[in-house]
Amino acid sequence: MTDPNPAPTPDPTLGNRRRPTVLGTLPEKVRPDRAALLIIDMSNDFLHPAGKTIVRGGRDASAARAVVPVQRQLIDGAHTAGVPVIYVSHTTLPDHASDSGPWLDARSRASFSVVDICVDGSWGQQVIDELTPTEDDILVKKYRYSGFAGTNLDLVLRSLARSTVICAGVSTNACVEATAREAFSHDYYVVIPEDACASWDMELHQATLDTARHRYATVGPAADIIEIWSSTEERR
Repeated sequence: MTDPNPAPTPDPTLGNRRRPTVLGTLPEKVRPDRAALLIIDMSNDFLHPAGKTIVRGGRDASAARAVVPVQRQLIDGAHTAGVPVIYVSHTTLPDHASDSGPWLDARSRASFSVVDICVDGSWGQQVIDELTPTEDDILVKKYRYSGFAGTNLDLVLRSLARSTVICAGVSTNACVEATAREAFSHDYYVVIPEDACASWDMELHQATLDTARHRYATVGPAADIIEIWSSTEERR
């Protein structure tokens, strides 16, 4: 008799490798014991009216300033839910100690920016007053667009047993994108709250989010994340 429900023929190319567990929904990904919130480059030199990119680079920071209240809500929600908050801040070491030829070449041609932004220890490097870190928050200094390049960010995340990074900050199409892409390459789930990121060119912002949504990240409003965290707190 022919078996009406025959067992599937094993694919010999897969061998005996176990299929990894996949987190497929936003509530699974941003669960407080799995997620970390990354606040990227919300520094005076990028956002304060006296910052170098505004004064010397001629950058319009209005779109970036507009997302600060949303980021404040995300940070407060993370603190309440016990989600680690990691400030990933661009840093330039004095006397070109963190520079290279390729980096200086690219930076010299960067739109609405300057080479000597966020000098280590300066006011320009500090996070804006509206988002000042608490003593429990973590600071990671980065020297390139990505928060993972030459930093301890991956070590910190793995030490905290985090599997998801929530990337918020500026600029969406530069440092946020570089950090998010590399997080994905390091096998983290990536979530981007679209209204907690901004760029000097919001068309580039939108194009970056469209690519992220189709290729490597979950993209949506910050309110969805905050609501999940609030619901988790209520169930405790």
